[in-house]
Amino acid sequence: MSITLELRSVGVIGREAPRLTGVSLSLQPGERVALLGASGSGKSTLIAVINGSLNADEGQVIWTGLPPRRRRQRRAIGTLWQDLRLVEELNVQQNINAGALGQRSLGWALLNLLIPLETNHCRRVLEAAGLPADVLQTPVTRLSGGQRQRVAIARLLRQQPEVLLADEPLASLDPALIDELLTRLLRQTSAETVLISLHRPDLIHRFDRVIGLRKGQLVLDLRPSDLQSGQLQALYSS
Repeated sequence: MSITLELRSVGVIGREAPRLTGVSLSLQPGERVALLGASGSGKSTLIAVINGSLNADEGQVIWTGLPPRRRRQRRAIGTLWQDLRLVEELNVQQNINAGALGQRSLGWALLNLLIPLETNHCRRVLEAAGLPADVLQTPVTRLSGGQRQRVAIARLLRQQPEVLLADEPLASLDPALIDELLTRLLRQTSAETVLISLHRPDLIHRFDRVIGLRKGQLVLDLRPSDLQSGQLQALYSS
């Protein structure tokens, strides 16, 4: 089933100022959307509201006409966080298999901690993320930053989400690696809808649509070709 995600006047209260105020937008199947905004503009909060890990204080999140609360809806959204959220005590294969936990039993999850499971599936998504299969049994603590990024991407591909969200997942990498991993995210995923928070506006040409937040408010929503330099400057101004 194709999913349409809609936010209706969503607000999130903050300690000193609102984290989000009156945000209304819809994400349609087939869209590749770039999310821009300065640090503290509300990008991470918006992603957390969309994936259901944070409840909005005001407004509604609607998923194809229904609030996204059921288990199937939750597992259909895959999120790649900036801190990656790999389990340090586990190896590469175990971390990749974590992407499939929403579709497996508790017994399978426990067995994953003891023996290698579904190695062919893990090998395929790891190679799609740009790493050789011979690192599957390597503890993630031994990986470089770029390798860890690839494992997190492989875990996301293992999940096969219908909606993919990413919160500045490439912020700490060099430009060449950023370009490669962004290509892998956009091309290898099975997700119909993709929303990626970016710290580099020069990458927006890779997307169909750009939305921008400033101080918790949605101030941009247009095609990359329609975005003017003055609008970008205003988006990042204090």
